Amino acid sequence: MLDRLLSPTAGTAILWPLMAHVALVMALYVALTVMRQAAVKSGMASFATYEFGRDEPPAIARVTRNLANQFELPVLFYVAVILLMQLHAVLWLDVAFGWMFVAGRVIHSGVQTMTSDVSLRGKVFMINFVGTAGLLAHVLWVMVAG
Repeated sequence: MLDRLLSPTAGTAILWPLMAHVALVMALYVALTVMRQAAVKSGMASFATYEFGRDEPPAIARVTRNLANQFELPVLFYVAVILLMQLHAVLWLDVAFGWMFVAGRVIHSGVQTMTSDVSLRGKVFMINFVGTAGLLAHVLWVMVAG
């Protein structure tokens, strides 16, 4: 099993978790658009509310913030994936780290958009952090090993 995880035959399989994250981001954009339009239609907010993102209803503000979070740590995930692909060094272990990242992002998004439990959000953040750290550690190992 360990031999398979460390086998450099994963090729483009690492793109599946990357595209899964892209799908999550697109779903968040759709949800945010629907929620904002509903808030304007119901009178809970006006279009001016969204000019600078101030005074959004709390449920919408949580989705807005979560969407912004998708362009913070995930940027490092994308960098690691691209570097490993360019170096032809993708292992099945990297694919596992990629799916760990996606699972963490989905759980983190659920907690952040559906609750106000910041403590839990911090704890589940560690899932995608570990996935990303694993990928970056492999990039560093490839660099050091030459």
